[in-house]
Amino acid sequence: MKKILIIQTAFLGDVVLATPVAEKLHRIFPTAEIDFLLRKGNEGLFTDHPFLRTIYIWDRKTNKYKNLLHILNKIRHCRYDLVVNLHRFGSSGFITAFSKATHTVGFNKNPFSLFFSKRIKHIIGLKNTLHEIDRNQSLIAEYGNAERFMPCLYPSEQDFLKIRNKVKGDYICIAPASVWFTKQFPKEKWIELLKILPESLEVCFIGADSDKVLCQELIDESGCVNSINFAGELNLLETAALMKNARMNYVNDSAPMHIASAVNAPVSAIFCSTVPAFGFGPLSDIKYVFETEEKLDCRPCGLHGFMRCPENHFECAYSIDTDKMADVLK
Repeated sequence: MKKILIIQTAFLGDVVLATPVAEKLHRIFPTAEIDFLLRKGNEGLFTDHPFLRTIYIWDRKTNKYKNLLHILNKIRHCRYDLVVNLHRFGSSGFITAFSKATHTVGFNKNPFSLFFSKRIKHIIGLKNTLHEIDRNQSLIAEYGNAERFMPCLYPSEQDFLKIRNKVKGDYICIAPASVWFTKQFPKEKWIELLKILPESLEVCFIGADSDKVLCQELIDESGCVNSINFAGELNLLETAALMKNARMNYVNDSAPMHIASAVNAPVSAIFCSTVPAFGFGPLSDIKYVFETEEKLDCRPCGLHGFMRCPENHFECAYSIDTDKMADVLK
């Protein structure tokens, strides 16, 4: 293989969980040119990446289909030997099917998979507890051996230097927000946790610019004065660098959990409406999962989150024990 394209145009966490495919293909084909197609907003994960060549950025918000066709023309011109499509929706399937690549592979749930060279069955559910990285690597199982590759990001020395200049002592990170309400630990529970954390620890709040208000409210309402609100202040690789050297990272079932995995940072992952059995749990060497100990018939209520609790009680979140969450720091 001389030219390989990986496609994952889903959310930020999905792109992080696609990195083991890039790592494995690079190990198998060390001289191959490996490119990556992702959605706009996620490209910061691969700044100055050591072996990814071209990053195609699909802007889905402005001239969505015009941009898609423009990228397709570039891809067709490259004549890839292999296109690996990790995304299961029509847009990426269309690009894969019409890429003019010698070999194309993707999941059978993609509506264009009939036109791929190879289709792999997509297995997910409580009875099939494959991790997402294993599902993804099943697409390239015919190449190389069965070695399992982990997520990997590459913060630079400059990224670590910036963090060292901002945070001097022993610290933890908290990523309190999520796109989905039922994946987000409630504000009251975060405050409950913050009030029992060791006072000697600095608390670094991380997230997007849109999370800045929530983070500041948590600082103000918890009385946690030894805090820094980094929401919207750090790029993705700087965030990874910050998480890498934290004593602990408290995260929801969301992208920051996967960023922690990609730099092998210690992580405490909170699962409210979703469950790790779906295959999106933490992968760091030091990892904890916190979820309700109550037997709730409504949990999990779906593979992804919802904008509100379908049962209007959100007990899967409110019944999580914050004392046990704080105990991991002892």
